[in-house]
Amino acid sequence: MRRILAVDDDSDILEVLQYILEDSGYEVITLTDGRYLFDKIKENQPDLILLDIMLGNLDGRDLCKRVKAHKETHDIPVILVSASHDVSDSMNQIGAPDDFIAKPFDIEHLLGRIKRQFNAAA
Repeated sequence: MRRILAVDDDSDILEVLQYILEDSGYEVITLTDGRYLFDKIKENQPDLILLDIMLGNLDGRDLCKRVKAHKETHDIPVILVSASHDVSDSMNQIGAPDDFIAKPFDIEHLLGRIKRQFNAAA
């Protein structure tokens, strides 16, 4: 079973994401504080990370760059999620996310993007 780490400082959004993703056959780990991202990655070995850009006083784009910069984590696909940012211009830069989804998102669109990342990694 594929494991997804969902990171968002809004616990209501995480609850909805967890329900949708588990209903679609994924194992889901949630995290509300980006400061513990690498601890969760090490502990749970996710196959994909859904990462909100606005994480309180942390920026998900910076966390994504850190994930992509580490030898142990750079192969994990990262999908950034945000209602207020557009990262499409920076998608091909070093340390950029593998994909971006704007909030509010359509469930089928989200699931399609996740499936596309898993297919690309296969």
